[in-house]
Amino acid sequence: MPLFGQNIPERLRSRLERGERVLSQARVAAPAGGVPASDSSEGSADDAVLVATTRALHLPDGHSVPWQDIDQARWSPDTLTFVEEGAGEHTVRLRTELTGDPVDYRRFAETVAERVTSTILVNRFVPFPDAESATGFRLVARRAPLGSEIGWRVHLGEGLDPEDPRLSDAVSRALALLHKQMGV
Repeated sequence: MPLFGQNIPERLRSRLERGERVLSQARVAAPAGGVPASDSSEGSADDAVLVATTRALHLPDGHSVPWQDIDQARWSPDTLTFVEEGAGEHTVRLRTELTGDPVDYRRFAETVAERVTSTILVNRFVPFPDAESATGFRLVARRAPLGSEIGWRVHLGEGLDPEDPRLSDAVSRALALLHKQMGV
């Protein structure tokens, strides 16, 4: 696997922001016809890559997902699936056929895990409707790499009604307590 930006397709390299460095990359599979699964307008199977940079995960279709917007990621031997905040789930098929060299996505997976985790400042589960509840909500504070602005997100547990005024009050109280405890 090429390291640190070698062999990155020019159409991707031209979209990188000033100072954005390539950390890792992984070739992805292409469907019949040779165009990457999520890219019908440009590129070929030879330049179908996922690229992890200091700022974002760059998909083969040209879409970039900032690290702080990736909520969950999971790997199988032939796919990367992740949830993008506000946009839903994405699945990218990895290139698994033998090309002369074994395909090893461990380095790329480690990079994705480290980058996503590094954006999380606070991740706190709060039981609701009472302290003994098995369900509740998660309060998560995240910051972009090299950024200073903190964004708070509320993830509701299954079965909670977002319109419940008691829930809104509980979220506000828990958030105020976290601000006081953590200084965030």
